Amino acid sequence: MKRKIMVFSSLATTLLATAVYGIVMTNKLMYIKQKDPKFIVERETKAQRFNLEWYTSCAKEELIIDSPNGYTLKGIFLKPLETNNTIIICHGVTENKMNSIKYARMFERLGYNTFVFDHRRHGDSGGKTTSYGYYEKFDLAAIVETVRGIVGEAAIIGIHGESMGAATTLLYAGSIRDDADFYIADCAFSDFRELLYRIVKHSIPIDLRITVHIADIIMRMRDGYSFRSVMPIEAVTNIQKPVLFIHSLEDKFILPSMTVEMYAAKKGPKMLKLFETGEHSQSFNENEAEYEQLVASFLNRFISTIHLSEMK
Repeated sequence: MKRKIMVFSSLATTLLATAVYGIVMTNKLMYIKQKDPKFIVERETKAQRFNLEWYTSCAKEELIIDSPNGYTLKGIFLKPLETNNTIIICHGVTENKMNSIKYARMFERLGYNTFVFDHRRHGDSGGKTTSYGYYEKFDLAAIVETVRGIVGEAAIIGIHGESMGAATTLLYAGSIRDDADFYIADCAFSDFRELLYRIVKHSIPIDLRITVHIADIIMRMRDGYSFRSVMPIEAVTNIQKPVLFIHSLEDKFILPSMTVEMYAAKKGPKMLKLFETGEHSQSFNENEAEYEQLVASFLNRFISTIHLSEMK
């Protein structure tokens, strides 16, 4: 009898500990700490990826877009060129739209204007939680619709995403509407559950899969979605438009193998580039010239001659 009590007590303790870790995990995910906006601008300025003079003189329009999730999204339509062709840029978790300016400068050189915006609960946008692409994909749908309404049906629209922004891009294209002309996914995760398994693998003393499973149940109750719903690897199988997959081999946070898996799963037009250098979200920062050449090659390969002439 005493042994049964001890076993029961041990089981109860384990379950309680698992539940506690699950709650802690969902808290960290939902309310992940954002980078200070001033820090982002200072970092980008110091690295010469943000030029205040260019930004100040660039023709631009601030937009406030209603999210179908019940808050507002704030972004800036940068219009340095006389063209309607536009790239929508989705930043990574903890960043904001100012981190996207470096890509805006690249796309300007390639013939595109850009729309940069803050994801939910980032920067100046509303929203109480971060959902790693689940709710963000619906926000992106509202943004694409708004931008399309401004630039017209004849314009080229592409979507570029980094990290969480890349996952959001693929989830949008593969599960809502594949209506952009092309997508660029830079260091996206393929399966949110597998990413969480890696993150917590060495940080908790109990079975990590049980912990993630319990956290999944808790997340459904707290924020209304399952980790199982955040799987770009499934979404890419539905994308027919061209996708450029990018990752760096030095990325230890989101493994490059995830991008390789998604590239293999994607049917139809696609390209893959694995940079030798650059940690997570650093492919552009470490390989700027080669990155731009890669994007130019992708556009030349998959955008029609008519579209290319319109970009010039």
